[in-house]
Amino acid sequence: MPGTAIFGAEVTNISGHCIWMLIDDEELSLPYTEFPWFKAATIQQILNVFRPSADHLYWPDLDVDLSVESIRHPERFPLKANSTFQPCHSPDPPPVVH
Repeated sequence: MPGTAIFGAEVTNISGHCIWMLIDDEELSLPYTEFPWFKAATIQQILNVFRPSADHLYWPDLDVDLSVESIRHPERFPLKANSTFQPCHSPDPPPVVH
């Protein structure tokens, strides 16, 4: 009797610029410039990833669905949703009080 197919996907590194994932035997980068949904996500949210099929990744805590092909070739997928990332500080320094 055949078993259930298991598709492997593992987050191997999270940096200030991108996420690295191992998908089967291929390591892929998800830069925040191309995949902005992950920039403000917690480590736990990023690590909670499922691969329901060979070309489908799903982060349920973030409600993000991506095709593996869109990670390999983001230039082929120009339409992107905007991130809701809000910095916790202003880029301008506080005013000087005399």
